Amino acid sequence: MRIKIPYIVIVIAMVLVTLHESACKKPKPLSAGGVLRFSVDTLKFDTVFTAAGSFTTGLVIYNPQSEAVSISSVKLQNGTSSYFHLNVDGFQGNNIANLKIAAHDSIYVFATVNINPNDTLTPFLITDRLIATMNGKQFSIPFTAYGQNAHYIVGDSITKSVTWLTDKPYVVIHACVVDGNSILTIPKGCRVYMHQDARFFIYGGLIVDSDGVPGQDSVVFQGDRLDRVYFGYIGYPGEWGGIYFVPGGQGVIRNAVIKNCGGASPYYNYGIRPAAIEVDTAARLWMDHTVIRNSIGYGILGYQGNVVATNCLVHTCGAQALGIIQGGNDTFTNCTFANYGTAAVSHINNPTVGILNYFPVGDGTYYPGSLNAVLTNCIVYGSLDSELYADSLGGATAYLQLDHCLFGTGYKIENFVKTTNCIIGQAPKFIDPEFKNTANADFHLQAGSPAINSGNPAFTPPDDLAGMLRSGSDVGCYQH
Repeated sequence: MRIKIPYIVIVIAMVLVTLHESACKKPKPLSAGGVLRFSVDTLKFDTVFTAAGSFTTGLVIYNPQSEAVSISSVKLQNGTSSYFHLNVDGFQGNNIANLKIAAHDSIYVFATVNINPNDTLTPFLITDRLIATMNGKQFSIPFTAYGQNAHYIVGDSITKSVTWLTDKPYVVIHACVVDGNSILTIPKGCRVYMHQDARFFIYGGLIVDSDGVPGQDSVVFQGDRLDRVYFGYIGYPGEWGGIYFVPGGQGVIRNAVIKNCGGASPYYNYGIRPAAIEVDTAARLWMDHTVIRNSIGYGILGYQGNVVATNCLVHTCGAQALGIIQGGNDTFTNCTFANYGTAAVSHINNPTVGILNYFPVGDGTYYPGSLNAVLTNCIVYGSLDSELYADSLGGATAYLQLDHCLFGTGYKIENFVKTTNCIIGQAPKFIDPEFKNTANADFHLQAGSPAINSGNPAFTPPDDLAGMLRSGSDVGCYQH
């Protein structure tokens, strides 16, 4: 049987039209009932500093139905007067209308909070409520945030000696510059939060002196992003710059914690190196019972400076935990320098401690400087085979004494290095140096550590970093 071509064409056309009409018919949204689900039961913001910018976090609104849904509005209960501000599925505003969510799909809601300063000294709570309306039914979750008033240092210069208060925290934005005729004293109980581009520049003097219980009453320097628990990167290195003692500057840092720092923040014409603490030419720093941790760059960087440190712990640094470059006069007693690396801090080829009597500038050119350094009862260790590197070149004197120290090194010990009763190549047996079991690494010594009772008692301080009286002469910052 023969079928005429025009008849086939007509049939095909009818089929195509039917398919097209079926494809164009979108399923109607659920017209009654239904539920919406949220990814959290309360959207919480951590402490937010007033007048210091905004913090943002978010949530997800889910449609669990097998049909699309139409949300008539997503809004904040307090409307335009709210401290919170919304971005719903890309639309900004505190009352967004006519949103569609496909079956088994979701939309994102981002919320930002800005809190105005007031006269309250203690943290205060602000609240609101997100309301999503679908088919005449409201679904809601609360928003909560704590506001904190603060003293703000915004690119300020301190031109006369001053002692900071303890009624409110200090937030440093850009820089805090202490001029050459002034001393800044930061006492026990003072809380210091640093913005991303913030750094201290000490031309005169800095005294950080907490006379309380080590650790418990320490003055803490940290970044001002307290909402990291909600968007990740908790305790991230490089959140702020560091403390820079310019040539001639002087400082005392006792019972302090300096963490999550080492960012390279620029300042005028200075080529600032990433370090928690940098002590430049002829500057002087005395440190005691102090912890430096999680620096994206150096922990302590001495650049022809003068550093005296006792009972200090410096760990988890992207560069050296201790770097002495182009010489200097430095004394470290019962200190622990340790690098193991984390997901955020790489420790691949930089030894934990590097000590040089020169500054290499490339192409075989270097600037020499006189070196006189003494490490007594110190631990230098980490995840690399060689964690201590010391080198000298002509043009300046070099002397390094390692007295009753424990360190790992595969490098040749140069002639200018004097070692006395050192433990070389044995692990100190820290309790938890690699963050395996705790939020913070633990550099106390395990039983059986070769560092126990191996220190020089003539130089052992009376207590350890935690304030525990030393019953023996253990090497490192902690008494077993």
